[in-house]
Amino acid sequence: MNTHSAHPREFAHAHRAPPRARKKSRLAEKPWWPWVKRVLTFAFFALVAWYSIRYARNVDWGEVWRTILETPRNVLLMAAGGAVASYAIYCSFDLLGRHYTGHKLRPFKVWQVNFISYAFNLNMGSLVGSVAFRYRLYGRLGLDVATITRIMTLSILTNWLGYFLLGGAVFAIAPLELPPDWKLDSGGLRWLGFAMLAVGFAYLLACFFAKQRSTKIRGHELLLPPPKMALVQVAMAVPNWMIMGGILFILLQGKADYPTVLSVLLVGAVAGVITHVPAGLGVLEAVFIALLSHRVPEGQLLAALLTYRALYYIAPLLIAAAVYLLVEARVRKTAPA
Repeated sequence: MNTHSAHPREFAHAHRAPPRARKKSRLAEKPWWPWVKRVLTFAFFALVAWYSIRYARNVDWGEVWRTILETPRNVLLMAAGGAVASYAIYCSFDLLGRHYTGHKLRPFKVWQVNFISYAFNLNMGSLVGSVAFRYRLYGRLGLDVATITRIMTLSILTNWLGYFLLGGAVFAIAPLELPPDWKLDSGGLRWLGFAMLAVGFAYLLACFFAKQRSTKIRGHELLLPPPKMALVQVAMAVPNWMIMGGILFILLQGKADYPTVLSVLLVGAVAGVITHVPAGLGVLEAVFIALLSHRVPEGQLLAALLTYRALYYIAPLLIAAAVYLLVEARVRKTAPA
């Protein structure tokens, strides 16, 4: 059989892990299992609350509000529209995972889970967002661990495939002039760009031509998506990163050209990942100030970045928290006593 033309659902069914229903039923019969579930649920909510409080304490809410009020309304509307478009694209990554794994959840439910996990991931890190919320919410909806792992892995791959291809092209073709005290100069950034492009194209070539289509990570079998799906990954992820750069370009109101703003955002994104700071607090601002303060006054830079955080991080987080509480309340209401 030609594996390149096989439907992704065929892959999912052909390599599906043994059912866990028996194991779950045996656990349910244990008298201590309901108490363990309650403790784990409490621990999860405690973790989310702790992350939320820690994040909120690091935000100068008064400054955020003042900055938004001082931004022209048309600029805010365009930037907000860009944020909505970016979330609409990113939160469709799990719809790609739905097609990839062949599960039957309704698209709206999938998009809802992806939205909640993305908003929390941006603000509080992947441990809470990408991992904890996906496993909890998809598990509540009936998906097994193996399926959730494949969905999450495909989403992460899609996002970083777009980053490697777009960032690699930007860094290789027109690298930024980096500050002299940085360990990486512009020449090094260009070589980094070529390396990123090599990784991105290697993934695409594997999707098109690899004969070995699966690998195991921590006991879970992961499958290379078929070629058409790999191209859809690129078509979704690259525009998403470009829109994110466009939001900041709009908020800077022409003080810097779009390619430069996009390049700085891409540098700041990887810096935020390396430092493991929730929401990249201070990291993104530091990168923008270091690379753009010679072109844009620092006050205007910070104003644009605060507004960007408000529109792309804080507002979606507040909405996601409300949606999550509604989902939990609905589940508890319908759960058997």
